[in-house]
Amino acid sequence: MKPEIIVMLTHNDVTVPNAREVFYEAADLPVTFWGFKDVGLSTTESERLVADFREAGKTAVLEAVNFSEAEMLEAVAFAADCGIEFVTGGQFTETVRDRVREAGMKYFPFCGATSGPPISLGGSIEDIERDAARLLDRGVDGVDLVAYRSTGADPVELARRLVTVVGGEQIIVAGSINSVDRIRLMHEIGPMGFTIGGALFEGALLPGQSFRDNLLAVVEVGENVSEARR
Repeated sequence: MKPEIIVMLTHNDVTVPNAREVFYEAADLPVTFWGFKDVGLSTTESERLVADFREAGKTAVLEAVNFSEAEMLEAVAFAADCGIEFVTGGQFTETVRDRVREAGMKYFPFCGATSGPPISLGGSIEDIERDAARLLDRGVDGVDLVAYRSTGADPVELARRLVTVVGGEQIIVAGSINSVDRIRLMHEIGPMGFTIGGALFEGALLPGQSFRDNLLAVVEVGENVSEARR
């Protein structure tokens, strides 16, 4: 499957203060999923940002980097207040899952032994695969896989394995997608989507050029991969 680009208006795990302005600069590009974190903007500012997304026909995503149930419940309440459609990341609990469902949102928690910040992923491929299966059995919509933050598994092999065993439509690969090669790999492996944020602000694809130019480069990589397969 062709993965969705999930643009994160975040840098160093914090939503950038000028997120709305950055979004407006690139809102016309063919990218449906736009997101931010529950750190960096007030609820009012976040509600305005989500309203911008909706007006432009986009899908709103919140990524949480919390590891306690209390923090996750706060993040879910924040997401519901803002009108978010997907809650990703954070530590799974059944209470959090139920709150997300009650609010009508999709839930993709971290899988595997995640910790942070900065986010890291421990365990073998088999460990992470078992945890992803456990979470899906407990009623989540999918899992958030921080493959390139793995400390004990090859990230590409890990992503391939989970897409094969779990199913690509239930996996978002998050974190450190910061090169043309890694973007191409995402299109080859085929998760539901992958996040990219810091790389766009840092000009990782087109050094010295704008956020918009770098995002356009990400879009073009995907288009080139699709064209080569025809």
